Amino acid sequence: MLIQSIHFTFRPEDADAAEAMFRELRDASRMEEGVIAFDVARSRDKPNVFALWEQYRDKAAFDAHVGMDHYKRLVLSGLRPLAQQRDGEIVFPL
Repeated sequence: MLIQSIHFTFRPEDADAAEAMFRELRDASRMEEGVIAFDVARSRDKPNVFALWEQYRDKAAFDAHVGMDHYKRLVLSGLRPLAQQRDGEIVFPL
């Protein structure tokens, strides 16, 4: 199993647009074969901060995910350019 944990920070005026993109990304990603879990959360104290927790069956499933049209549209062309900060790690369970 492969896990990716990411925190995104957006300008306050972009946070609601980011939430809409994250919701669409979450829903599409959960339909992919090889995706075990795909969760998105938004901070209550800092509503421009979001956290993702993604679990994939293996690296092949992760590689397939980043090749999907919805990933390219929502992440590469949407969320990443909009983000002020992105901190992520790929980790493996102990």
